[in-house]
Amino acid sequence: MKASLTADTFGKLLACLDADREVAAEKYEDLRRVLIRFFEWRGAPFPEEHTDETFNRVARKLGTGIEIRNIGGYCYEVARLILHETFKSPERQHDSFDAVKMELPVRPLGDDVEEKEMRLSCLDDCLATLPDDGRDLILEYYRDLVHVDHRRALATRLGLRREALANRAQRLRDKLEQCVRRCLKKKSAI
Repeated sequence: MKASLTADTFGKLLACLDADREVAAEKYEDLRRVLIRFFEWRGAPFPEEHTDETFNRVARKLGTGIEIRNIGGYCYEVARLILHETFKSPERQHDSFDAVKMELPVRPLGDDVEEKEMRLSCLDDCLATLPDDGRDLILEYYRDLVHVDHRRALATRLGLRREALANRAQRLRDKLEQCVRRCLKKKSAI
């Protein structure tokens, strides 16, 4: 996990935006909206996370003592770099929407014990294919559906905003659903 902003580095970032702290906070929010739109318009997944990473990198640079004269332009260039990294990363090498076909369940859902066992077996197999951190995250995320505090604590422990945690959990859940569908299809063909 990448380091997030500290109070000191965030203060330096705000000071670079404007000497007046209140005006700097407004400029920060404006720049944040611009960067989120930058990532959205270019089709990047999770634009808020990429925007946070942009600010983190800029703040880390400021923390090393580097002077940045045009903070908006510098943030834009860092955002372009992050966008490039995002589309080059192996995780982004996925099927296009045209290639993905929405599949109906292999057979109608029922109360059949054998069917439930087959689904659980497929789920176990698919969970085993996830990296350890992904498996831990998805199991922890869905462990306690009743208490909001549980997910808030999980997000804090992982250093994420709750929305970012929900996005990650949804991506993992989508992967699991596709894996379970393929598994069920194979097992029902046997």
